[in-house]
Amino acid sequence: MSQSKSSPSLLEGSVSSHLQRLALPMVWGILAAMSFNIVDTYFVSQLGNGPLAAMSFSFPVVMAINSFAIGLGAGTSSAVARVYGAGDIQRVRRLVTDASVLALLIAIAITVIGVATMEPLFKLLGAGPEMLPLIADYMIPWYLGTIFVIVPTVALAALRAIGNSAVTGRIMVAVALLNLVLDPILIFGLFGFPRLELQGAAIATVTVRALSFIAALYFVIRKERLMAAPQWHLKGLLESWRSVLAVGLPAVMTNVIIPVSGGVVVALVAVHGDDAVAGLGVALRVEPLALIVFYALSAVVGPFMGQNAGGEKIDRLRETVSVLARFCLVFGAGLAIILYFVAEPLVSLFSDSPEVLAVAVAYLTLVPFSYAGYGFVMSANAAFNGLGRPLPATVISFLRVLGVYLPLAWLGNSMWGMTGLFIATAAANLILGAISWWWLRHDTHQRTAEAAPSPQLSVN
Repeated sequence: MSQSKSSPSLLEGSVSSHLQRLALPMVWGILAAMSFNIVDTYFVSQLGNGPLAAMSFSFPVVMAINSFAIGLGAGTSSAVARVYGAGDIQRVRRLVTDASVLALLIAIAITVIGVATMEPLFKLLGAGPEMLPLIADYMIPWYLGTIFVIVPTVALAALRAIGNSAVTGRIMVAVALLNLVLDPILIFGLFGFPRLELQGAAIATVTVRALSFIAALYFVIRKERLMAAPQWHLKGLLESWRSVLAVGLPAVMTNVIIPVSGGVVVALVAVHGDDAVAGLGVALRVEPLALIVFYALSAVVGPFMGQNAGGEKIDRLRETVSVLARFCLVFGAGLAIILYFVAEPLVSLFSDSPEVLAVAVAYLTLVPFSYAGYGFVMSANAAFNGLGRPLPATVISFLRVLGVYLPLAWLGNSMWGMTGLFIATAAANLILGAISWWWLRHDTHQRTAEAAPSPQLSVN
């Protein structure tokens, strides 16, 4: 199968150069996507601590929806990359089409369930009666726009699977810029629009994501021709769904466990007051922006590993592990030092409340010293998914959250309050970063041993 100009072969050439080429447009794209949270937080903070706290309560639920999208995207990317690396373009088209249908059905189900369970869910997260109307203003539009979150994520994952990450980056940047324009118009009622406040932030997000839905399908269908006509034969459809969900379902579980743990932490923080929740919300919206390069790297590691596994380039898999480890250590250390000095002026952009500032600054000066570990966890999970081996990624994520983080968070909160929670976060990142490095290195070395020819016995 010939490679298009937009998706050069990942099976030859410098590993680090390929990763840099693929990750760079994703840095800008994910940076733009993460700006959704930053922009929303900034404008909503102008409405007061009440709306800011309400949006903070929504953070674990919004992350859970995003996790479904990311997990399905990971499954699609893994299945497509391995088939693409093996050269079967017809199978690629079938997988992309059937995965998009699956994404549509799951998005509809999430919308229905989310709207029906909204009040009891947020009560469970610790929201008081005065918070529920504000949360509803934000979450109802968000739930109704779930289709525009999940389907484009799957479509763009297919583009990355064939080595084209540039389109993804451009779409995400354009959408983020439009969100920056729409947010103040709808929140504050500018240019004759009604003042919608917190609801306006959600409507702006849904509107621009709908445009990303149109753009993603245009590039997948018209430009790269990665879609076939939908099939209505159940056997063939289920076969494609199994290929996607073999990695996608564990990836969904892996991604969902993180916001679920975030929900538990929000509940723990809620006992310290609404200002503490607002402070944590500010920190958790700044953090993804700081981790942007790690997110970009993990977004392209999976397709890279998948194509090389499909092409049986085992030595390149081993080299990738070494490149990832060196980068995470160096970049993670530099990131921690920078945040230590800029945390206070950065979070002061979002609130002037001393209580809110204290919580956000404490988080951003302590937890980043574990980002090297967290960065490698993200890359290792993406690598395992790309290789079609989701079990290690799932085990690592569950160990990080259930085996290490939540027990330490409960203990730390009991003994040292908010600081104890942040120490638990850092410890979990470092411990699981080391485990991830060992496991991925062991897996790729084992593949090398299995691929090596058996020594021939000499005959005298």
